[in-house]
Amino acid sequence: MVRDGFYYALGLCVVAAVVGWLAGPPYAVVPLVLAAFFLWFFRDPERVIPTEAGAVVSPADGKVTDVSTIEVNGRPRTRISIFLSVFDVHVNRSPVAGVITKVEYRHGRFRNAMSAASAVENEQNIVTVEGEGHSVIFKQIAGVLARRVVFAKKLGDRVARGERVGLIKFGSRTDVLLDPAADVRIAVGDRVRGGATVLAYLPPVETAGLAAAGARRGEGAR
Repeated sequence: MVRDGFYYALGLCVVAAVVGWLAGPPYAVVPLVLAAFFLWFFRDPERVIPTEAGAVVSPADGKVTDVSTIEVNGRPRTRISIFLSVFDVHVNRSPVAGVITKVEYRHGRFRNAMSAASAVENEQNIVTVEGEGHSVIFKQIAGVLARRVVFAKKLGDRVARGERVGLIKFGSRTDVLLDPAADVRIAVGDRVRGGATVLAYLPPVETAGLAAAGARRGEGAR
């Protein structure tokens, strides 16, 4: 259980007690139901983290809404987008093991997280993790209901694959940006679980280096 759930639930229980005392017990039902909802919403189940070399795990629970190639700083990246409804666990986890080399918080809009534009326009936290010879970027993106992105780590911290790193409060979205050589193992429409579902496998460093060198030679030949 994320401690935020206890804070919300405690406050609503106080409200229920006051309302029940002033207006009668039946009127206390609504705040008590809301208190129970917050306790459920902020649940934080344990997960079995995959140990296979190169595995990239989902940073969140939810539904895969996009798998595509985009350009980031002039380089192609495979983007995997995951939509979190209010019924999903909202604890976020690191997709790979490594060192956090960049954290960038961008203020923005609160558009529907299902929209492709939300990946650029919405309020978000962008984290880069360097590990196993690869750079993996993941985003915590706010949505219509999500008004607060929480990130519990800082620049320079070392994280394990599947380690808890924060949460997004209420409906939202997470994106993972990978090397295009990654072997993607999921598809649009799949349901994933944070820290437990393998999204892709990163190639060994030697293979990735040869592929990059081949791409550079091909560009030079044109």
